[in-house]
Amino acid sequence: MATDHIRYDVLARDALRGVLRSVLTDAAEHGLPGEHHFFITFMSTAEGVKLSPRLLAQYPEEMTIILQHQFWDLVVTEDRFEVGLSFGGIPERLVVPFAAIKSFLDPSVQFGLQFEPSEAATETPAAKLPAVAPPSALPVIEPAAAAERGDAPAKPGDGAEVVRLDRFRKK
Repeated sequence: MATDHIRYDVLARDALRGVLRSVLTDAAEHGLPGEHHFFITFMSTAEGVKLSPRLLAQYPEEMTIILQHQFWDLVVTEDRFEVGLSFGGIPERLVVPFAAIKSFLDPSVQFGLQFEPSEAATETPAAKLPAVAPPSALPVIEPAAAAERGDAPAKPGDGAEVVRLDRFRKK
């Protein structure tokens, strides 16, 4: 097999992270339109991630945040985003480099992206092409189903809810 000197895998991954960056930039400038909301899963110990010690102890490997009703001060730069969220009624400021993100999901339109860890985020370089998950493979959380499980969706005034997507993955 020929050597890929162009590194198409890196170019494709960076292009897909550019989609995520554009979506978050638009949300920072204009808010979330319609029913759009985002589930963002990231590696909590990746380089550049900033979490409180309390959250890091609770989510030592990965964490999923939901940007929907209760977030503030969303700032997007070339290589990361920062956002304010409330966890158990305690306000927190998170800093998440795009290289640390494992997945992005907007269940309102069944759109999702999954990323292999980037070389900047892990010690072991990954050379796999990022996968765009088909809508049928994405966990879509319907409010009625969430209520049946006891996972009532966040209401205005409630703190943000952190959901581990592992329970939705096929085993």
